[in-house]
Amino acid sequence: MDRVARLLDAQRRAAELFDEVTTRGLLAPGRGEREASDQIRDLAHEMFGVEQHWHKRIVRAGPNTLHPYEENPPDRPIGADDIVFCDFGPVFDGWEADFGRTFVLGDDPVKHRLLADLPRIFDAGRRYFETRPDITGAELYAAVERLAADAGWAYGGPLAGHLVGEFPHIRIPGNKIEYYVTPGSDQPMRRIDGDGRPCHWILEIHLVDRDRGFGGFHEELLDLGHRHD
Repeated sequence: MDRVARLLDAQRRAAELFDEVTTRGLLAPGRGEREASDQIRDLAHEMFGVEQHWHKRIVRAGPNTLHPYEENPPDRPIGADDIVFCDFGPVFDGWEADFGRTFVLGDDPVKHRLLADLPRIFDAGRRYFETRPDITGAELYAAVERLAADAGWAYGGPLAGHLVGEFPHIRIPGNKIEYYVTPGSDQPMRRIDGDGRPCHWILEIHLVDRDRGFGGFHEELLDLGHRHD
């Protein structure tokens, strides 16, 4: 399998994992975030033999969904009407997946609107990337911020994506900011890495409603798995 096929296969397995999370009801009211995270970790091992995750495993519920990746809010039980998001980086046969999904427990219409907007804004960000051959990480971040604002949300973090590849991509040499979708990342995203291979990217969307005290998260491959593979 080539690099593209391996990255797509890793993402397919991550999607299957979260489908099974839903089937088994692991994000249940009263369950702690850390407890749910550990159960998803164990499920990844059961289903796919996953032994490691390349970044910290995140399950966040209620007001903890306002926090960006870098923060570590205290463990919180999942509430009956909470919004919950998961951000996992399982390593499948040496290849990274980075996959984020949001779940709504209950009938709150605003939370369900946010849930619907997450993949829609992801797709809009992906289309923006597709139509601009020389786009930089900074330009894509600014576009995602605008898309969030146009939908009535704030953007929740300092990043909107990053490189992905063979585990661990974090060891890629060079100026770190160039490998993220973030302000100041001024290199073209469509470029060749230090080993002469095309860079591949993750797009992440973190929408928040600070007044109501919740947010949501959606993350997957940006430049693969869509119509222009």
